[in-house]
Amino acid sequence: MQKIVILDRDGVINFDSEAYVKSAEEWIPIPGSIEAIAQLKKAGFKVFIATNQSGIGRGYYGLEELNAMHQKCSDLLAEYQVSLDGIYFCPHLPDAQCRCRKPAPGMIESIAQEHDLDVTQAYFVGDSKRDLDAGLAAGAKPVLVLTGNGQKTVSQIDSDIPVFDDLSAFVSFVLR
Repeated sequence: MQKIVILDRDGVINFDSEAYVKSAEEWIPIPGSIEAIAQLKKAGFKVFIATNQSGIGRGYYGLEELNAMHQKCSDLLAEYQVSLDGIYFCPHLPDAQCRCRKPAPGMIESIAQEHDLDVTQAYFVGDSKRDLDAGLAAGAKPVLVLTGNGQKTVSQIDSDIPVFDDLSAFVSFVLR
């Protein structure tokens, strides 16, 4: 059995902002999230990020800033001697009708194809309905965390979707 976790970024790993997270300085990890990812990696999980980043399409920040945010995440994980297996992002605006923007499953399908993974074995952890819908559409196992937009999302989901306080609580459950 493959051990795979795909994570949304803003609101799951780092604090989200209605004004968009536009720089590495604004990219602040939620307490325990980096450690939780490190625990998954040390337990043999493949861990990916799949994140909508329409701030690029809106002109709020560019690829250089996005790469700096992801480098900050990678640097924090390196302190635990682990690294992500991949970071996937959609830079498109919501009305672009692209295949990669969640709730479409394109990013998850790309992860599965490029890494030869059975996505039905993957957890997809998000804080919004579009994250969960993307996970479902791809055939993954959706999980809601109550950080970020999770508190607003919990009333919109089916009762069979597992809900956790945060990424750390989810990881504790998975590693039990």
